[in-house]
Order: sequence, then structure tokens, then C-alpha cells
Amino acid sequence: MTAGEGMDSMGRLILVGAGPGNPDLLTMGGALALRNADVVLYDELTSTELLSMVGEACRCINVGKRGHEEPRLTQDEINELAISHVRRGQAVVRLKGGDPFVFGRGGEEASACVEAGVPFEVIPGIGSALAAPAYAGI
Repeated sequence: MTAGEGMDSMGRLILVGAGPGNPDLLTMGGALALRNADVVLYDELTSTELLSMVGEACRCINVGKRGHEEPRLTQDEINELAISHVRRGQAVVRLKGGDPFVFGRGGEEASACVEAGVPFEVIPGIGSALAAPAYAGI
């Protein structure tokens, strides 16, 4: 899914589903997006192995929360941060556990991009509801 095509001077936001935690379950598209990112906005529970895939110049920013603790940033602040980097011409990966649209607020982040007129794409991830039965042989 892509929005805002034709905006060459602008970067883009890529919503990447990290899968259920095992880096082996990240899609090839997700790995490529991480390798090429200028900025990665990640959640608290993101695997450090996934973050090791980024390039040397990439800036990784923890925007998540753990359990019921106060979030580092509100959802609106995360949206604003992502959009500001995209407008600077940067490739921004919003790395989310599982799939961005299953309990991940990916819809809100995509809607914020549409409202701001910035390009985005989605690289789905494997949700734990699908991965757990597969690992169990079901």
C-alpha cells in the first residue's frame, strides 16, 4: 500500500511488522527496509537482533512502552515525529511487533500520513496468533 506518490523531495514512512519476536520471521521486505532506513522508530519490546540490521548511519529511537508504564511518547507525538523526519526527505521505518494493523495502531499512523500528505507503505508482519500455532505444528 502506498500513498502520496510523486513527492520526490520527501522521504516516506514504512510501517513494518516485526513478527512475533523471532528475527527469522521478519519478512525480506522488512529486513530490506531496516537496512535502508535513515530513522527507525521502534517499540520497547523490539528485539535487539532486529535493530542490529540497520545501517551505521541510521538513528534508532525508542518510542514504545513496556507493560502498563507510561509511554515514552503519545501516539500523536509518534505520528508527528515520523512525519517530521519524512518531510526532511528521510526513509523512516516504524517497526512494530506482529503486524502493524493487529493491535498495532498502524491504521492511525497510516491515517496521519494521509492527513499530512506524506507517502507511506506497509510491510505486513506475521502476527503471534498465526505464528504460535505454526510453531506448535497446528
